[in-house]
Amino acid sequence: MSWLIGRAAAMSDPESARRKALEKLRGIAEMDDPESLVVPILIDAILLVESYRGARHQITFLDDLTGSVDTLLRELTIVEKSRLWAAE
Repeated sequence: MSWLIGRAAAMSDPESARRKALEKLRGIAEMDDPESLVVPILIDAILLVESYRGARHQITFLDDLTGSVDTLLRELTIVEKSRLWAAE
């Protein structure tokens, strides 16, 4: 499964992007400590939504959110590849 959703795909077909993200997230159950990666992202997502509510300014912690999402995706990719290698 290719991960890259991209901004254009997320904006043009959000339902397909959601399905693709959900498929990737199925690997969370196989991680050693998924809560340590997922909970900070959920907190950042809540702050992201709240910071955009009625405001037209740059989000100061967008880099932190990007970093935490990248960490989660990296761990999910490791789980996915491990599963594939084990099946060979």
